[in-house]
Amino acid sequence: MKAYNFNAGPCVLPKQAIESAIEAIRDFDNTGIGILEISHRTPGWERIMAETEQLWRELLNIPEDYAVIFLGGGASTQFFEVPANLLKTKAAYLQTGVWAKKAVKEAKFYGEVEVVASSEDKTYSYIPKNYTIPTDVDYFHITTNNTIYGTEIHEDIDSPVTLVADMSSDIMSRPVDVKKYGMIYGGAQKNVGPAGVTFVIVRRDLLGKVDRPIQTMVDYRTHYTDEAKNRSMFNTPPVFPIFVMHETLKWVKEQGGVEAMYKINKEKAELLYNEIDRNPLFVGTAAKEDRSLMNVCFVMAPGHEALQDEFMAFAKSKGMVGIKGHRSVGGFRASIYNACPKEAVEALVACMQEFEQLHK
Repeated sequence: MKAYNFNAGPCVLPKQAIESAIEAIRDFDNTGIGILEISHRTPGWERIMAETEQLWRELLNIPEDYAVIFLGGGASTQFFEVPANLLKTKAAYLQTGVWAKKAVKEAKFYGEVEVVASSEDKTYSYIPKNYTIPTDVDYFHITTNNTIYGTEIHEDIDSPVTLVADMSSDIMSRPVDVKKYGMIYGGAQKNVGPAGVTFVIVRRDLLGKVDRPIQTMVDYRTHYTDEAKNRSMFNTPPVFPIFVMHETLKWVKEQGGVEAMYKINKEKAELLYNEIDRNPLFVGTAAKEDRSLMNVCFVMAPGHEALQDEFMAFAKSKGMVGIKGHRSVGGFRASIYNACPKEAVEALVACMQEFEQLHK
């Protein structure tokens, strides 16, 4: 039986990236040494680092005055590294989920934090609207996609202050005007690689402005030097995850880039949401105008709640993997990131339709 991977992260990766990684474990760059054993100071690895940065710049049209950095620690580490580098007195945050709430908590160690709006009142099932971004803050922080609740900010915000975005779960899924952001960051393990590497895109003129001393490893300037070969190389980088990221971004480029990803992502999401709205057994949990293209959350419709465990077992029997919803929402969640093929979404839709027929 074929398995369809809907895990929320780590998640499905392009098959060619996986195959390249397997080969590199055996023999990296025709050295006779596997990538898990290679020195990060070899010319072959320096080339991979440079190419990976260039792929980011090309795919997202990142201007030259932005640093592109690869770090360890996951996006959660950035919850304190962002304010450590950027928060002088006060910051504003939009609270659209648990991860945004955790970012708020960490920022409070460095200064005053204003939560301009929150959707916690309805279990983060919508994106707040009609809020005012204060102009007396050092930056405004948003989380563009919320994996747990299936909501997404679909357009780049026009902010009167520096805009900082956690794009862990929708980066490379749609076009982004990087120039509207002072900083973009995220964990790789959704659309751009496996767990273990974090990306940071930050406008260089924002750095070095806080009065407090910053620990060497926390200071973004440590990781982006004028000498290209030393970028993201202050300490040993997460070599294998960066290699898989390199291969994943090559695949994105070969598919036609971010515009092509956006087109197929919209098609996949529309296919699944249409079935959720049509099928009397299921109902979506996110506000329709805020539905995520990456994480589709749904539950059994009122009156059919008792069928939840039965559908979960049925879906598993049909090869659906990772569709259990987060415990705070319940029900089901299908994560349909870039590398999730349309065939997988079609299989899930067919599964839902077959289950409906069994209960007519």
